[in-house]
Amino acid sequence: MKLFHLSDLHLGKRVYDFSMLEDQEYILRQILRAADAEQPDAVLLAGDIYDKPVPPAEAVRLFDDFLVSLSRRGIPVLLIPGNHDSAERVAFGGRLMAGSRVYPAQAYTGAVAPVTLSDAWGPVNFYLLPFVRAAHVRAAFPEEEIADMTDALRAAIARMDLNPAARNVLVAHQFVTGASRCESEEVSLGGADGVDAAVFAPFDYVALGHIHGPQSFEGGRVRYCGTPLKYSFSECRHHKSITVAELGEKGSLHLRMLPLTPLREMRELRGSYAELTLRANYEGTATDDYLHLILTDEEDVPDALARLRVIYPNVMKLDYDNTRTRLSAELTAAPEAERRTEIDLFADFYALQNGQPLSEEQRALSERIFAELKEETP
Repeated sequence: MKLFHLSDLHLGKRVYDFSMLEDQEYILRQILRAADAEQPDAVLLAGDIYDKPVPPAEAVRLFDDFLVSLSRRGIPVLLIPGNHDSAERVAFGGRLMAGSRVYPAQAYTGAVAPVTLSDAWGPVNFYLLPFVRAAHVRAAFPEEEIADMTDALRAAIARMDLNPAARNVLVAHQFVTGASRCESEEVSLGGADGVDAAVFAPFDYVALGHIHGPQSFEGGRVRYCGTPLKYSFSECRHHKSITVAELGEKGSLHLRMLPLTPLREMRELRGSYAELTLRANYEGTATDDYLHLILTDEEDVPDALARLRVIYPNVMKLDYDNTRTRLSAELTAAPEAERRTEIDLFADFYALQNGQPLSEEQRALSERIFAELKEETP
């Protein structure tokens, strides 16, 4: 059985206030062309379909078009909500969509019934586990002792009633301890969301979402396919792709990657203002790429960002790297780290997720909540 493994589409995402919808539509069309060429038996979407729990209408329409296009090709789609999604919204209409062989996971209540597809070697059971936190699993199984996310996943998997003689595939959206992260991912403090990859031992293949860089564990049997597009400059060196997982008879798994080419690349350019303006003369169409420009001039260039956007229209970020900025970083790094409070860290996280800072009222409410939590903690 040939499977296309995708995740973290983040439809509707804005990067440095640039809408990615055109780029996302372009890459989804490329995925459909790959489906025409490869004829997969199913497409697995491992969470973070959207970038927000309430996505913009344009993002919903884009995903609707993608699902309809796959359905018209007769390709089953199995999908789960990620931590950026609303589980209820992703699951809406699931019973109707099953008639078109589109199978969204329901919000987690403890029961995960398999979706079964068949090939020449017999049935393959797909278990669709939406993004869960330890609290979700504790609520479903209050009698279980669940100290961390590994315990939570172990308990959730134990209740799936797997047939060990059959081929079993898990689609999940969790953080495997030791995975390499990127700037564009949602982070949690202290590694509390980490899951030991060993809990996935009962499965022939685990199609994971959540981590934006492609990587594998357990000999390739547990895999993050990564995002189809780059969503931060920490991903500049990533090679985005579709993971093709081919299951043969029980115990047989072959992985390969189909490269994806974006409408616009995401790159970093370094040099003086004069060097970067001259470079544009031979950059050609690459001047439309999404860019992080790092100026090495010792003096700030007046209106540098506006002036550079005349020749590089998609400059997302502009920084300086010179004697002044390096000295400033050395002087402030350690004291700044020591001054960080829970509220400061939460404020950074809120701004990252919402694109705007906490209001004074929100900050005051957050401070009260943190104070109450500390009082309740023995």
